[in-house]
Amino acid sequence: MNSRSIYCCNCGCDVEARLTDGGEIYPHRKDLKKLPFWKCDTCNQFVGCHHKTKDRTRPLGVIPSPEVKALRRKIHSKLDPLWKEYGFNRKKIYAELSEVIGREYHTADLRNADECEMVLSELYEMRPTCI
Repeated sequence: MNSRSIYCCNCGCDVEARLTDGGEIYPHRKDLKKLPFWKCDTCNQFVGCHHKTKDRTRPLGVIPSPEVKALRRKIHSKLDPLWKEYGFNRKKIYAELSEVIGREYHTADLRNADECEMVLSELYEMRPTCI
């Protein structure tokens, strides 16, 4: 059995996550059946993988709790329009967010609600007044 140490937001610590597939995670989604996922068997939360790369089982980030997962979606709803629609420089946005959280920024590596709220607060400061 493949396992890997990954931080689990729900458990609040590194866990030995188990490599599984979309057939277990999303049994109702035939299109995801063969995709790799890392699952925390303690809390049943999971994270997807960079399946389109050479290292197709590399986790996309840490295993999010339901709360962190919802906040990450909210972050992307505020973050993505800045660079996709309003011409902000994506690298500069990420650099600024890195300063806010004190390490290299990537949404998939946010570990708790406090970090997510810090990022959202900064994004509200950055956003054009018309959003």
